[in-house]
Amino acid sequence: MKIMRHLTGAALACTLMSTSVAAQDINFFRIGTGGAGGTYFPIGGIIANAISNPPGSRACDQGGNCGVPGLVAMAQSTNASAHNVNAIQNGQMEAGLSGAATLHFAYHGKGKFEGNAKPDLRVIANLYPEDLHLVMPKDKSLNGLGDLKGQRVGIAQAGSGTQIAVELILDDHGVNRGNIDEAELNNSQSAERLADGQLDAYFYAAGTPVAAMIQLDNTKGMELYSFTDEEVKQANTTVPYYIPSNIPAGTYPGVDYDVNTVAVSGMLVTNAKIDDELIYQITKAIWSKTARKLLDNGHAKGKVITLETALDGVKGIGVPLHPGAERFYREIGMID
Repeated sequence: MKIMRHLTGAALACTLMSTSVAAQDINFFRIGTGGAGGTYFPIGGIIANAISNPPGSRACDQGGNCGVPGLVAMAQSTNASAHNVNAIQNGQMEAGLSGAATLHFAYHGKGKFEGNAKPDLRVIANLYPEDLHLVMPKDKSLNGLGDLKGQRVGIAQAGSGTQIAVELILDDHGVNRGNIDEAELNNSQSAERLADGQLDAYFYAAGTPVAAMIQLDNTKGMELYSFTDEEVKQANTTVPYYIPSNIPAGTYPGVDYDVNTVAVSGMLVTNAKIDDELIYQITKAIWSKTARKLLDNGHAKGKVITLETALDGVKGIGVPLHPGAERFYREIGMID
């Protein structure tokens, strides 16, 4: 009888637990990131961890993660900005990371998005600056961007935010697909081709330090092109969302000099049709105490993702905040 009572009690406990978990809705939330060798992928993973709080997890006030109760967020590797804004607009993902330039062009139907606007895109937060790297083999140098004519140049993935900006910037210096041997590759592929001698240079915009470039620097070595002041000014004029920036010496151990470049803000984006309350809770979770620890310890760029800069540059892009995110920022006094 004692054994029977024990078994019955265990079965009852399991039944109650199952009922409790079942009673709590599970929401799956997909976040588009980028290639494994870039910065979007690890940052997206950190954000996914920060906002998740699956059924059965400890509550925030009980020492658990301060994510959204019942939410299971997943970071998915993609071809980055352009892929993400398309997928978000089409409902294939709930959120994603995008460079500010791609976000602007996509929302307003400009440039490569001419006639294919993405009106449902909404901003959750500005994250961090993405520096434009022009990577070259060790000991290679250029006298100017115009020297890329006739060379084998990686211009990032087809339709990506980096590629859109790079083509506009290069065109100012007489460099285009007609006079270079272009390669449309992600960051890891570009680094591998450069290391194997199949590329003379490649462009990529990402938050520093970039994993694939660290590996390249540690194995074959590399150089980064430092834009002249005139090139920075022209790039900022042609692509206003790329602003003057600097990659400090030592960011990559083999690059012992400051690199003059331009940078674009990386944004966390969602769809206007996603529930306002859910996005409110997600925005709140991103800026929670547990999320702060994850960001500070998870990636070098995580340290510069701060609540104080969450709205930087958003107004200039011309893409609205999601109402749920706007409600959060308004409640804490960041919006009048």
